[in-house]
Amino acid sequence: MRVIYNRTSAWEAKTGVGHYATQLYRGLRRHAGEVRIDCYPNPWIWMARRAWERFRPPHKQMIDVRRHDLRQDSAGSPVPSPRMPLARLRRWGRGLLERHREATFFGSGYDLYHEPNFIPEPSDLLTLSTLHDLSVLLHPEWHPAERNDWYQENFQRALAQCRHFLAVSDFTRQQVIRVLGVAPERVTRVHNGCRPECRPLPAATVARRLRQLQLPYQYLLFVGTVEPRKNVLRLLQAYCGLPGPVRDRWPLLLAGPWGWNAGPIADYYDRQARQGGVRHLGYVRDDDLVVLYNGARALVYPSLYEGFGLPVAEMLACGGAVIASTADALREVAGGCAHYVEPEDVDGLRDAILRVVTDDDWHRELRHGAVERAGLFTWGRAARETLDVYRRLRGGASHRAKAA
Repeated sequence: MRVIYNRTSAWEAKTGVGHYATQLYRGLRRHAGEVRIDCYPNPWIWMARRAWERFRPPHKQMIDVRRHDLRQDSAGSPVPSPRMPLARLRRWGRGLLERHREATFFGSGYDLYHEPNFIPEPSDLLTLSTLHDLSVLLHPEWHPAERNDWYQENFQRALAQCRHFLAVSDFTRQQVIRVLGVAPERVTRVHNGCRPECRPLPAATVARRLRQLQLPYQYLLFVGTVEPRKNVLRLLQAYCGLPGPVRDRWPLLLAGPWGWNAGPIADYYDRQARQGGVRHLGYVRDDDLVVLYNGARALVYPSLYEGFGLPVAEMLACGGAVIASTADALREVAGGCAHYVEPEDVDGLRDAILRVVTDDDWHRELRHGAVERAGLFTWGRAARETLDVYRRLRGGASHRAKAA
């Protein structure tokens, strides 16, 4: 059995879907057995893209180049702008990728195409897609207009093309069945996993790494893209409502890039939160993130809506305490190993933060059983369950072909 797996969502700095695409692919290759797993784009194009990202001019320089077709040399004579060779190289790369796409997804001889990022490429292959959540359809106000438009243009095609769907939680599976009207037998729940690196680390190791990163030795932590869906503004308001001495002792670290429509959050951060003990770290590398999980007093994750909630699972895997919103998927992941607060309850969130940094017994209680709970979610298990779906779909397809 030959499967083509699209990992383009892991090209950029990885957020939730990128981590899923990367970690599941590794697990699939490890447990594939008789199943051959190939990736799209192929390794040569993947390496070429990586090289382009590494060696292309910085963003600011490229902006400046786009503004000026000609520059002046030291003698005042015009010299060709690098814009033209860059543009030609870009067009050549897009053409190569398009030919590779057509060859991969049409008449390629693969038995199955797995799209790990919602909307599959148009294809005549038997198609399986992973649905992480339905936020674009249910809450378009949380997404940029171009993303909403793209989903509106492509979602019905995706529903028609896909023979089967994976959902990353029971919550998401039920939404797919109820909201999209997909038959239950066409949706399989396969939970996300935790990276094996997410584990309790020795205290001395954590302290040393935190010093190297120039971070405080005690703090609270939020992990995720800073955007409205993550409810970061209410988190900042709750944190800034703490007594000054508490904030002085327990700063709040935001580990994640600025996201879409983060203007109000950024304004509050600049006006009040930054001076009040909040520090925005931006995107954090995977290995450094494990250190941050281990060193944090608690992960505070008040998201309005989640399909799974990977930071919660990874914090539990590191043995940490979690304060989370009552979002259904987060309750499914953390079970009894977290304290839950209604996402709109700023006062309740503030009180929970205050308690977790002042009540050592409660802090220990929150951490009890955390690692064992996270042990339910492994990428090995996710890969094996996904391979079972591959085999079931391929078997069904073969049976229908013989019957025809």
